[in-house]
Amino acid sequence: MDSRQLVRRVGIPADLLGIPGERIPLTRYTALYRLAEEVSGDPDLGLVVGHISYFTGMNLHLYMTTICRNLKEYFNVIPSTIRLRGDLGRVLIKPAGNYIRLEWHPLAGVPADWRCLNDEMLASSAAIVGSICALPVPVRAVEFSHPRPADTSALQRQFGPELRFDCEVSCLYFDRDCVRYPLIDLDYDLGPDFRALPESFFEELDQADLFLRDTRATMRRALPAGELTIDSLAADLGISRRTLQRRLTERDTSFKELLQALREELAARYLHDRRLAITEIALLLGYSDQASFSNAFRAWRGCSPTEYRSQQ
Repeated sequence: MDSRQLVRRVGIPADLLGIPGERIPLTRYTALYRLAEEVSGDPDLGLVVGHISYFTGMNLHLYMTTICRNLKEYFNVIPSTIRLRGDLGRVLIKPAGNYIRLEWHPLAGVPADWRCLNDEMLASSAAIVGSICALPVPVRAVEFSHPRPADTSALQRQFGPELRFDCEVSCLYFDRDCVRYPLIDLDYDLGPDFRALPESFFEELDQADLFLRDTRATMRRALPAGELTIDSLAADLGISRRTLQRRLTERDTSFKELLQALREELAARYLHDRRLAITEIALLLGYSDQASFSNAFRAWRGCSPTEYRSQQ
């Protein structure tokens, strides 16, 4: 049975899979996943899907290395990147003694002990963290909410020997010190027309105004987390809200104007790299979904992001 037959059996139009940003109802998605498990007969299917998810999402995570300075800042963004998978679950990062826990929490309607999805999310998360960090970040232990399978050899190859089953949540353990590790520093642009790396993007604007340049850089790092406010920006800059407002007023601008200008400029630059999906660009700019980004972009440029990209 090929992929088109699989999706037809669960009531998903095959052509829908070729539409960027199109959403599939959760019940049909889970039915498709269950059918793939049944047809493949592979109990380690989740590890395979996690491996594929890691590679298909790598362009986005490479962009994150140009935004975040260390693993701590990246961990602050992880919950937002999960939104790209839709209404499946969320990731929480918690301290645990000498370790930190990356926890996977399925949302309502998704079984907490579903091995395939748990394996997928943990495998892709471990691979991403290990590849974007400049120093090795080994998985120290893994906890699974599902029972111990008869054969754990594939899980041990993926995560190491420290595996625990029938736990409250599925999670990865990393050394706590890793949050200070720097991310890899790319020495090339990610796309032929992409010029939005921090050094190229911010040096060309207001080179003599270090405050405005640093403010833009701080805003860009905070955008993917989706919670950028004037108060959070002031805290990140280490100044009071009143001081931030005063300094922006002295430069004939405001937080709202600066945010809109930054998003518009970055959006146009990101759209030049066709390897970034529209949903991924919406995430990088701090929008909750693709529709919100598309509406904002249409107000800026008079066309949708897809139309703008096709014109380039």
